[in-house]
Amino acid sequence: MAAILIVEDEAKMRRLLELKLSEEGFTTFAAGDGETGLKLLGQNPVDLVVTDFRLPGMTGLEFLQAARRANASLPVVIMTAFGTVETAVEAMKAGASDYVLKPFSLDELVLIVRKELDASKLREENRSLREALGARYRYENIVARSEKMQGVLGMVDRVAATSATVLLGGESGVGKDLIAHAIHQHSPRSAGPFVKINSTAIPETLLESEFFGYEKGAFSGAVSSKPGKFELANKGTLFLDEIGDVPQATQVKLLRVLQEREFERLGGTKTLKVDVRLVAATNRDLRAALEEGRFREDLYYRLNVVAIDIPPLREHKEDIPDLARFFLERFAREAAQAPKALSPAALRLLLDYHWPGNVRELENILQRAVTFSGGATLDAADIRFDAASPRAHAGPAPLLPEGVTLEQWEDEIIREALRRAGGNKSQAARSLGLSRNALRYRLSKIGVPDNADPDKDS
Repeated sequence: MAAILIVEDEAKMRRLLELKLSEEGFTTFAAGDGETGLKLLGQNPVDLVVTDFRLPGMTGLEFLQAARRANASLPVVIMTAFGTVETAVEAMKAGASDYVLKPFSLDELVLIVRKELDASKLREENRSLREALGARYRYENIVARSEKMQGVLGMVDRVAATSATVLLGGESGVGKDLIAHAIHQHSPRSAGPFVKINSTAIPETLLESEFFGYEKGAFSGAVSSKPGKFELANKGTLFLDEIGDVPQATQVKLLRVLQEREFERLGGTKTLKVDVRLVAATNRDLRAALEEGRFREDLYYRLNVVAIDIPPLREHKEDIPDLARFFLERFAREAAQAPKALSPAALRLLLDYHWPGNVRELENILQRAVTFSGGATLDAADIRFDAASPRAHAGPAPLLPEGVTLEQWEDEIIREALRRAGGNKSQAARSLGLSRNALRYRLSKIGVPDNADPDKDS
């Protein structure tokens, strides 16, 4: 039974909150000001605090800061008058977990309290997970033996059972959609729909109607009514990819759905209620977007209840052998053929590459190699990396591709020269401006065997 501290100077409101939360099965403590609240915190085990922003004497913000100094993991829900969202955002920057705008229904507050208690429990379990990461987590279609990816799956295992909103971060191609699907499949909502929407794939003018649907006649071409993604995902999970690209006008309506679980279709007047668990994803730095004013602070804090950052492939290369085997076996099943093997030289090539496109790039490169290779084994010559895409730079172009060291880049150039020369070391050495012995030395360092040259011409 969770214990909740209520700090509210208005006696009638304080009593109402006590009665409602007690009816819901919580133990309650109540204080009329911040100083009394801090004393109660020191005398009783408290799992969550609900406090008004405006208090006599010590302000709600000062009380919040003092409470967080006493217990940095204590969730605090701020109550604030409607129209003072800026103060709520200020409080969340100072460490508040969530906020509720007055006037509010008591049922709405109970929902927020339960959500924050779930999230607090999850964070505590994650701390235990990091201390004892001996357990191995397995999810269908996800290859993750490395410690970093096991940490991600450990987070998935714990967050899936809760109703908390999840924000997935990571570069393009790391597998955010697979992680979102895993959260849904292992949640109490798994029997419900899993609906995905990619903000970048839909024109900005159509995004709102995709989210919320529209009524007949709402705009030219709307010859019939159509439900939006939120309606389609009712009782299930909505995966909102590339949340950082949602325009600000739509961000306001997203915030309302998250806060009140209701919306109207475009061109409609009927308010629709939905029960949707939102998993959002971004490959952008939302903090930078906040500072630039392109993303709403209040929406960010609503989304960022539980954050899961998926590492790029270059940070867990120990998963590459298993990933390669997984893809090669899948390609073979799809083609009704025996799976191709990967030679040690080809595997070393994959391990040495810097993978700017992450797991998606690995899949594409292996599929291309399987398509054009005639043998049962993929060799280093079958592995062809994509040319670096040109980027616009305000200043000088970087000397090396992003994420690759000078030694790795030199190794790739040497392998490419050898491939273009068809394995002829003398020809490769000439193209690189090296002596044959100097090339042989470098090849020995990267594990390429010193076989005789085909058609040796020296």
